[in-house]
Amino acid sequence: MDMNSIEAVVPTTDPAQWREGDAWLAGGTVLFSYGSTVLTRLLDLGQAGWPAITVTDDGIELAATCTVAELYALPLSAGTADREWPGLALIRPCCDSFVASFKIWNMSTVGGNICTGLPAGPMTSLCAGLDGTATIISPDGSSRTVPVADVVVGDMQTVLEPGELLRSIHLPAEALSARVAFRRLSLSNLGRSGVLLIGRLDPVFGLVITVTAATKRPVQLRFPAGQVPDAAALAHAVGQSIPWPLYHDDIHGLPAWRRDMTLKLAEEIRAELLDESMTVSGDFWPPHATSPQPSTQPETSGTHKEASHGN
Repeated sequence: MDMNSIEAVVPTTDPAQWREGDAWLAGGTVLFSYGSTVLTRLLDLGQAGWPAITVTDDGIELAATCTVAELYALPLSAGTADREWPGLALIRPCCDSFVASFKIWNMSTVGGNICTGLPAGPMTSLCAGLDGTATIISPDGSSRTVPVADVVVGDMQTVLEPGELLRSIHLPAEALSARVAFRRLSLSNLGRSGVLLIGRLDPVFGLVITVTAATKRPVQLRFPAGQVPDAAALAHAVGQSIPWPLYHDDIHGLPAWRRDMTLKLAEEIRAELLDESMTVSGDFWPPHATSPQPSTQPETSGTHKEASHGN
């Protein structure tokens, strides 16, 4: 979409240059899709030169400008080849949850998806589900860190103040080392996520279930090690943690459906992580031949358990 009000495109990574009427430009996939009649300048991060991905013993650092395509390649890269991080298995299903065109796949950025604040933003789902922390730089030169689960506070609403810039997201090794599970449902075969849940189970930190897409902001349920709930207790905890007004309501799913599917998928995740069941609703977990996204199809046969599939 054309934005006829733009007077200048300024290559910069310095929030001090921000002024009213500016917007940060990374991949631009949402910015140009929605358009604007009030913006006058775009602060272009395209030449930032930030390393897209940095892997250390402490975890993974994702630049805000890391693209979906770059992130998708990470699990099979040399940098993670010797890492015993089960959490890496979440990266590809979350990337596939874009159900993306070529443009989105190669231009959309991790930071841009989070900063847009969409309930169904799959980079918010991934980074919140792995207890990621965002580093945010302010126009006065200060910086702060915020859990990604707290960055999005409502439908297209974030904690970012005018001019603030999301610099990077850190995914800690502790979360990456946990056993993980993923569930996603959409009302249509190639539709936006209506419900997306991520689970982690660790003998030290216990069970963590992160609810996104169904809710206007991420919701996390945490159960200490040794206090992992049964099905009834989990359903009660979901009901207590997510009040009715928090469920999102749009063309991609009514609140009642999102609530029911959140309960269903939360129980599937609990059962899978406790080896009680391998029922899978939705797409992308584990990769299977009936997935609508070609990149999720298994590379070899016989390497995954059978899973039911449906939307």
